[in-house]
Amino acid sequence: MIKDRLPYSKYNLITDMLAAAEAIRSFDVSVVKQAATGIASTGKLLMTGEGSSRMFPAKSAIAHSRRNGWPCIVTTEAGRQSQEYRLDDWAVLGVSNSGRTAEVIRLFHGLKAAGNPMRYSLTAMPDSTLESLATSGHVLKCGKEGAVAATKSVVEQAIYCRALVESIAGEETLSGRLSSLADQFLAALAIPIDLGIAKKIAHSGSIYFAGRNDGVAEELTLKTNEITRKRGDYLEGTYAVHGIEESMQANDVVIWIDPYQESEQKFYDVLVKGVGMTVIAISSRPTLFPTIQIPDAGDLSCFIQLAAGWNLLVEAGLQLDINIDKPERARKVGNEFVG
Repeated sequence: MIKDRLPYSKYNLITDMLAAAEAIRSFDVSVVKQAATGIASTGKLLMTGEGSSRMFPAKSAIAHSRRNGWPCIVTTEAGRQSQEYRLDDWAVLGVSNSGRTAEVIRLFHGLKAAGNPMRYSLTAMPDSTLESLATSGHVLKCGKEGAVAATKSVVEQAIYCRALVESIAGEETLSGRLSSLADQFLAALAIPIDLGIAKKIAHSGSIYFAGRNDGVAEELTLKTNEITRKRGDYLEGTYAVHGIEESMQANDVVIWIDPYQESEQKFYDVLVKGVGMTVIAISSRPTLFPTIQIPDAGDLSCFIQLAAGWNLLVEAGLQLDINIDKPERARKVGNEFVG
């Protein structure tokens, strides 16, 4: 249980994770209205950014929009590759914690020069370079993070993106649900982690995250690198049993987010019995594997899955006796724009 393992003040990362729940609880869904109205008129939205600013915020919102069959085309691509696309009639949301991410800044310079009027920014810092290049911008309320690994800003960015796609579709549901979601988020952070599981992850060769392309498993893979300093890999869908098992080792671990029930036996046969490795599930129901069982938040479950994954990684990081606030080489701003 993160809350009881050590004082809040010892690690900024843990304080920021707990603060993510308050970012959920206090979020004002009305802040997306202006952008949503403009984007709805185009019918096409590209969400762009790098790393944590894009993976979970954009992909969780896109998955929700597609599951509901909403008409606005919503997609995502990293900032550098987006520069290769024709975006004349697209609305573009640039997401950058610092507002100084080089790939996104260069994209927005190009959009402005081309006369694209639908340029929106989402940053954690006011008066940033990105905001100055946008026709409309929003600044997060969560405040500056103390650790290198982004957490509370990721959650507020994701709530913003979720509220945005709902508002574009005219299907706003969040305002009455945020308090209970915040409570469930805290509950997932407080789930006691079996010491044997934490040690298994801490001493693994590689940590694989399997799951849907909704940003959860992919974002947790990045946090694996930053928090535990272990090799991590994201295996989309059921890719874990489609060939990569040939290179897996018995001391590797797969953490499976919200397993497909019909695929569990195949994962067990191929990975547990075949490779000899450990598979751990994060799910709202029991599974064939050791399971971190979380509250069921329905179509908001991705937020609870993320919190449980953070909980698991922090416990593993503490077993390694490392400073989880400060990776040795990772930077707060991955590639800062200079110019």
